[in-house]
Amino acid sequence: MSSHGNSLFLRESGQRLGRVGWLQRLQESLQQRALRTRLRLQTMTREHVLRFLRRNAFILLTVSAVVIGVSLAFALRPYQLTYRQIKYFSFPGELLMRMLQMLVLPLIVSSLVTGMASLDNKATGRMGMRAAVYYMVTTIIAVFIGILMVTIIHPGKGSKEGLHREGRIETIPTADAFMDLIRNMFPPNLVEACFKQFKTQYSTRVVTRTMVRTENGSEPGASMPPPFSVENGTSFLENVTRALGTLQEMLSFEETVPVPGSANGINALGLVVFSVAFGLVIGGMKHKGRVLRDFFDSLNEAIMRLVGIIIWYAPVGILFLIAGKILEMEDMAVLGGQLGMYTLTVIVGLFLHAGIVLPLIYFLVTHRNPFPFIGGMLQALITAMGTSSSSATLPITFRCLEEGLGVDRRITRFVLPVGATVNMDGTALYEALAAIFIAQVNNYELNLGQITTISITATAASVGAAGIPQAGLVTMVIVLTSVGLPTEDITLIIAVDWFLDRLRTMTNVLGDSIGAAVIEHLSQRELELQEAELTLPSLGKPYKSLMAQEKGASRGRGGNESAM
Repeated sequence: MSSHGNSLFLRESGQRLGRVGWLQRLQESLQQRALRTRLRLQTMTREHVLRFLRRNAFILLTVSAVVIGVSLAFALRPYQLTYRQIKYFSFPGELLMRMLQMLVLPLIVSSLVTGMASLDNKATGRMGMRAAVYYMVTTIIAVFIGILMVTIIHPGKGSKEGLHREGRIETIPTADAFMDLIRNMFPPNLVEACFKQFKTQYSTRVVTRTMVRTENGSEPGASMPPPFSVENGTSFLENVTRALGTLQEMLSFEETVPVPGSANGINALGLVVFSVAFGLVIGGMKHKGRVLRDFFDSLNEAIMRLVGIIIWYAPVGILFLIAGKILEMEDMAVLGGQLGMYTLTVIVGLFLHAGIVLPLIYFLVTHRNPFPFIGGMLQALITAMGTSSSSATLPITFRCLEEGLGVDRRITRFVLPVGATVNMDGTALYEALAAIFIAQVNNYELNLGQITTISITATAASVGAAGIPQAGLVTMVIVLTSVGLPTEDITLIIAVDWFLDRLRTMTNVLGDSIGAAVIEHLSQRELELQEAELTLPSLGKPYKSLMAQEKGASRGRGGNESAM
C-alpha cells in the first residue's frame, strides 16, 4: 500500500515538474526572442531600413492603398457624385481587374498541365486525395461555424418589413443548377469555354390537350353512370342520350421548359478538368511529351513574369476599386439594425474560420507558426479584398507562395488552380449563414433535417460558385430552394454583399494557400522520390535543386532577407 502511495506521489510530482519545465522553456524562449529583437534594433542602420523597405515594398504600398482608398471615398461622399462620375473615378481599378483576368486563363491551363506532367500518376493520386480531403473538411467546418454563429447571435430577430430590398434574383431549380455544374465540367468546345459557360435558360411553350367533359361539366370518371341492367330500370335509350351529351374540349396552357443557354465568363471548372487530364497524359508519355511539357513550362514562366510587371500597378488599382465601391453605396445607414447584426455575424464567422481554424490546421499538420505564413500572404489577401475575385487574385497568390514563402511549384501548380475553382470556404459559410438568416426574418422555424439539408447543399453549391465577384448570390438560390425559403428575399442582403464578398474572398484565398502548404508538408516523401527519379538529362540535377537555385537567385536580387 505504501509503495502504491509512493508511486502516485512520484507520478504527480513528475507531472508538476513537467508543467513547470514547459512553462520555464516557454519563458526562456520568449526572453531569447526579446533579446534578439533588442540587439537587432540596437544594430539597425539606415541600410537595414532601406533593405527592409525594398523587400516589403509591395505589401507596404498595398496596405497604404487600402487606407488611402477608404479615406478618399469618405472624403468624396459629401459631394454626392453621380453614377457616371463614380464609374469614371473607378476606371483605374477596372483596368487592374482586366489585367489580372487577362492572365487567369493561360495561368490556370499552363500551371495545371506542367504540375500534372511533372508528377507520376501515383503521386498525383495521393496528392489529389489529400487535397480533396482538405477541401471537404475545411468546407464542412466553415458551414458548421456559419450555422453556429447565426443560431447563437440570431441576427434575424424581428420582421423583414424594415429591411431594404435591392436588385432582383432569378430563380433556378436545384436539379438544373447541379446538372449545369456537371455539364460545365465537360465543355464541348474548349475555345468557347475560354469566355462562356453553360447555363440553363427557360422558355415557355403552349401545350394543347383534349379534355372530355360531360354535360354537367365534370370530367369522365367523376360521376360514372350506373351500369346497364334490367333490374334497376335504366333503359338503353337513356344511356345513349347520356353518351351523346358528352363534349370534347380543347384546353391550352403554358409550360416552362429548360433550354440550352450560356453565360459570359470563363468556364474555369471545364478548363481545370481538361488541363488535369491533359497534364496526366503528357506525364505518361515520358520523353515523347517532353516538347509539350517544356512549352507549357515556358508559358507558365512567361505569365509569372508578366505578373511581376502588373503587380506594381496593383496598389493603384486596389485604391480606386475600394474607393469606388464605397462611393456607390447610396445609404450607409443600411449597415445598421438587423442588417448590421447580420454583417457582424458574417464577420465573426469568417474571422473564426480564417483566424483560428485554418491557422490551427496549419499548425497541427506542419508544427510551424502559422502567422509568419499568413504575413507572407498579406499582399494576395489585400488583392483579394480589392478585386473580390479569387480567380483574379490567382497570379498574386502564385507569386506570394512560390517566391515569397518557397512552397514547391509542383504543389502550387496543382493545388491553387483547383482550389480557386472548387474550394470556397468563405462562400460555404456565408451561404449557410445567410439562408438561416432569411429563415429567421420570415419567422420560419427550421428543424434538424432542414438545417442538415442547408449544410449539405451549401457545401455542394460552394463547389459550383465561380471565382468571380458576388458569385455566392447565384448559388444562394440553390440553398434557399432546397428548404423552400423565398428566393426573392436574397434582395434583403444585396445591400451589404459587396463588402462581405470581399471578406469571404480573402477567406477563400487563405484557405487555398494554407491548403498548398499543408499538402506540400504531407507530400514530402512523394516529392523526394520524384526528385530522385526526375532529373534533367542536360544538366543532371534534380528538379527541386534547380528550383531552389532559381529562387535563390531571385531573392539575391532583392537583398538578404535575414538581415533584418
